[in-house]
Amino acid sequence: MNLFYVENIEGKIATLPDEEARHCVQSLRKKTGDTIHFVDGKGGLYTGEITEANRKHCTVHIVEHQQNYNPPDIHLHIAIAPTKNISRLEWFLEKATEIGISEVTPLLCQRSERKHIRTDRLQKIMLTAMKQSLKAYLPKLNELTNFKDFILAQNSAKSRTFIAHCNEGEKPHLKDTCKAQQDTQILIGPEGDFSPEEVALALQHQYEAISLGNSRLRTETAALAACHIINLVND
Repeated sequence: MNLFYVENIEGKIATLPDEEARHCVQSLRKKTGDTIHFVDGKGGLYTGEITEANRKHCTVHIVEHQQNYNPPDIHLHIAIAPTKNISRLEWFLEKATEIGISEVTPLLCQRSERKHIRTDRLQKIMLTAMKQSLKAYLPKLNELTNFKDFILAQNSAKSRTFIAHCNEGEKPHLKDTCKAQQDTQILIGPEGDFSPEEVALALQHQYEAISLGNSRLRTETAALAACHIINLVND
């Protein structure tokens, strides 16, 4: 099943965005009268019949609508320092969307090598992954945020909060300390790891230090491992 993404829905009429219309009509050669399926990124799964089809404009009459389609079990929020090679961050966002994630915040840390990102491009990657994996919820992607500002703005009472770092000291493995059916937020640092000051600040604000195993992981690998562990616990 091919899924399309639609934001513009008025009553029983949906209008595909330009890029989605081109893909539907030009690439897949859908025409008036054909049935298509689409999502709104907010949990809505729709079935509709095309009423107008051209390369720049495609409207659909909705014949079936299912709300809260396959909702996530918990709210999983990964805050991650963007990688120097942006393709690695893009890879993480694609795979995390497929596995299951609710929110991502790019973090600007003391040791960050990348200080600028294009959220519009990253959002498109997540949107494509949502459709490919037949999901109806589009993860929220926040703007690049300073680490200290992010920590100070959090309300840890809303979710279980963790920080994964490589500094010395005993740390439980994430799989041994996370719990099912509990909203979770995990901090993943840059290639050079979080600074001692950043770790201390997080611990002062009720973040729990955790390990992701004995292997030394790249930033994007650590983030995906954390995402996968949380989803396995909630499977």
